[in-house]
Amino acid sequence: MSAEEVVARLRSGMTIGIGGWGSRRKPMALVRALLRTGVTDLTVVSYGGPDVGMLAAAGRIRTLVTAFGTLDSIPLEPHYRAARESGAFELVELDEAMLMWGLTAAVHRLPFLPIRSGLGSDVMRVNPRLRTVRSPYDDGEELVAVPALRLDAALVHLNRADRHGNAQYLGQDPYFDDLYCEAADHAYVSCERVVDTEELAKAGGPQTLLVKRLSVAGVVEAPNGAHFTACDPDHERDEAFQRHYATTPWSAFAERFLGGSELDYRSAVAAWHEEQL
Repeated sequence: MSAEEVVARLRSGMTIGIGGWGSRRKPMALVRALLRTGVTDLTVVSYGGPDVGMLAAAGRIRTLVTAFGTLDSIPLEPHYRAARESGAFELVELDEAMLMWGLTAAVHRLPFLPIRSGLGSDVMRVNPRLRTVRSPYDDGEELVAVPALRLDAALVHLNRADRHGNAQYLGQDPYFDDLYCEAADHAYVSCERVVDTEELAKAGGPQTLLVKRLSVAGVVEAPNGAHFTACDPDHERDEAFQRHYATTPWSAFAERFLGGSELDYRSAVAAWHEEQL
């Protein structure tokens, strides 16, 4: 599929999960394609990075379910922060383990999963939706009941994929892209390169074959599609451009870099880098 064909399947009001972590292996080409549509009023589930920052700044998010919003080398995502401080969206805070457990509950089609994480912390205060349950066994332990994070659609970015939807990570961390795909009604994988299925077995061990075709509705070949986030080992984070993104008013950034196609975006980024020389 093309990125445009993927986002044409998305509708306002959907719950969309976005894979990756902070400013690492985010499906940014798909996010940019989404920004070129009129889709809005979204519930977004993400370990937030510039995906969340851009969608929030553009006014596309109604509710954000996240553990953080960071650019990694820049601790707090500035456009996410500005949108949150202005009250542009509802924030549902979970800690990192709770978010993973909510996705896992959705994968197994359970209403919730119990976890100790969060007990004794302020996450229970700032997220009044959370409830506790009592173990029915002799221990009688009180646990947090993390609700399932069921998704209408998921967007993830991997290093390699075949045309059927089997997808592979080649970096150090799988993040939770497999959970996003399996928790969604429809999942879409962008990748640095589409390869034959046989090639997937030649790089890395079987544990790198993270996403299975049964949970994938479409594959997009998007070289450098995670830019400006990292996609090791294919490319590092574009730190200089990320700093520019973080220090530029949203309207000016969007006008220069997001007003056209993905090819226009790449050309604008290349021109910006030339200006820095």
